Formats: sequence, C-alpha cells, structure tokens
Amino acid sequence: MAKEKKSALKENEGVSQSEITNSTSIKNIKKKRNTKINSKTLVASILKKDITALSRAITLVESKNVEHLDIANSIIKQCLPHANNSIRIGITGVPGVGKSTFIETFGKHLTTLGKRVAVLAIDPSSSLTKGSILGDKTRMEELVKDENAYIRPSASGKSLGGVARKTRESIILCEAAGFDVIIIETVGVGQSETSVHSMVDFFLLLKLAGAGDELQGIKRGIIEMADTIAINKADGDNLKPAKLAKVEFNRALHLYPQKNSDWQPKVMLCSAIKNEGIDTIWNVIKEYIEITTKNNYFYTKRNEQNKFWLIQTIEEQLKSDFFNRPDIKKELATQLHLIENNKTTPFAAAYYLLNLTH
Repeated sequence: MAKEKKSALKENEGVSQSEITNSTSIKNIKKKRNTKINSKTLVASILKKDITALSRAITLVESKNVEHLDIANSIIKQCLPHANNSIRIGITGVPGVGKSTFIETFGKHLTTLGKRVAVLAIDPSSSLTKGSILGDKTRMEELVKDENAYIRPSASGKSLGGVARKTRESIILCEAAGFDVIIIETVGVGQSETSVHSMVDFFLLLKLAGAGDELQGIKRGIIEMADTIAINKADGDNLKPAKLAKVEFNRALHLYPQKNSDWQPKVMLCSAIKNEGIDTIWNVIKEYIEITTKNNYFYTKRNEQNKFWLIQTIEEQLKSDFFNRPDIKKELATQLHLIENNKTTPFAAAYYLLNLTH
C-alpha cells in the first residue's frame, strides 16, 4: 500500500504549550528585538549564505520605521559589490493560472541542476484591512524544504505594480547571499503589475487555454513585454485547447515590432503539476541570456533599470516627505473637509497644498 503523502495543508492535532515556555519565548523575542543591529555583522553573515541574516536584512529593508532606514541603506550599500551575479526572472499571470505550482516545479528543477534559487513572492494586500495571507510557503511545500531554495513572501501594500515596495533591494540582498536565480512572483491582478518588467532580465508570462482570454490576452500591453509565454496546465483534456492557444499567441507575437534585444518571444506549453515542459522553458531562458549577453543588451537593460529605479525612489521619498510634514497633515484634513462641503475642488486643494512646500 502506497505511503500517504504528508501535506502542509493537513490539519494536525494541536499541542498545548506550557506557560513557562510561552513566557520564556516572549522574553527572548523581546530581548532580541531590543538588541542593537550591527550592519557589518549582518552583512558578513549574509555573505556566508546565512538565511536567517538574509531574512532579517529584508525585514529591515521593508520596514516603514524611519529608524531602520539608515541601517537598511548601509546593508544594501555593503551588499551591492557582491550583487548582480544572478539571473532575475519575473513570472506573472492572472490568479488561478498556477504561478505557485509552476514556480515550485521550476525551482525544484533548478536546484537539481545545482542552482541556488530565491523566490520573492508578492502577496496581494487587502485594501480594507491592509493585511496579506502570505501563504506562498504553504503552497510551495516541497520547494520550501529544499536547502538550496529560499522563499520570501512579501505584501504588495499600496503598490500598483504588483511588486512589493522594496523588492528591488531584496534582489540585491539575495544576490549577495549567493543565489544564482532570483524569481519574482507578482500579484497577477492586471495591467498595472507590469513594473516587474523593470527589475528582471527575463519576463515570463503564464497563460491558460480555454479560459476565454486568448484574444483578450493578445490585446494587453503585457504581451508586448513578455520574453516568453508559457501556456500552463497543458495536460489531459486541456492539451488540445492549449495547442490551439499556442498557435494564436504565436500569430499575435509576430505582429509586434522587433524587440531591441533581437529576441523573438516564444510560446511554450507546460504542465507544472506533471513536470512537463519545465526543462524546455529553462533552456529558452538560457538561450535568451546567451543572446542578450553577446549583443550587450543584457547589461544595457540593467543600466536602464537602475536609472528607472533612481527616479522611482526619488518620487517615493518626495511623496513620503510631503505627507509626513505636520503642516501638510493639518492642512490636508482642512482641504478634505472643504471638498466634502463642495467649497473647493480636488485640483484647487492640491494646488494649495503643493504651494505650501515652496
């Protein structure tokens, strides 16, 4: 009789913890939080591939606490000379396309090849409660146990780009920790998530056949950015529709102008759950890296991305500084009250608030 496979989703009987254990744990956690962070020590641990140190550094980078900003910047600066040695892959697609299953199968394939893989998974945040489930480690239950893989779920927050606020910096930290491949899984909620394209070398778009979005998908600007389209769940009864979808997408891709990379995007079939076509997709990515490295597009693109993130960072900081000013907070409340009573317009109120900074 076959042994039952244990799943992370299986509910186990709870184990009660003694009050002594709980109070001791709480005391230790509080003590650790109050310990002053030494950036040099933390970076030294990251360079030794210490996953705990890496996780702590990413937490500091993601923190909105102004006290953490300087130390986070110091860590990034120290890690930067050790970065830029990985292949950065962005993976996107609509919810339900099987991103997590694909990433787990793809990640396992890479680790069997001797690669160290980091997955930066972006979870959607609730617009009401501001919370996120952060359940990617549960969905990638095999990959999370792989010693050559690291999965870091982060909340998207208010980001419309489908990527967390500090994903760009997290990539640098993961590269300093010696990861060969960095995979960024986006929220997958629509056109606005295309900002992931500005931080990766290779952009993989996952699609479904038979979901009624083949033609709609062709219209979307995101297709223009894709370096390869992989039609997932191409198995069983869905194999025939997947083959037809592949033909449609191939036709559509030839209508777009040639990319500056001299790369002709491909359409692939795969089944993550059956581990079919995964090795072929990795071979396509290697082919892309080889071509773009030879024609220097790979490095040109990274330089352009750095310039883009410089502007983005400035805009983000200016916005943060503006809304955190005490006088702006006070006047903003006043202007909002005036708008509610139809005594001013949003445009006039914005103009007035912006003039307060001069």
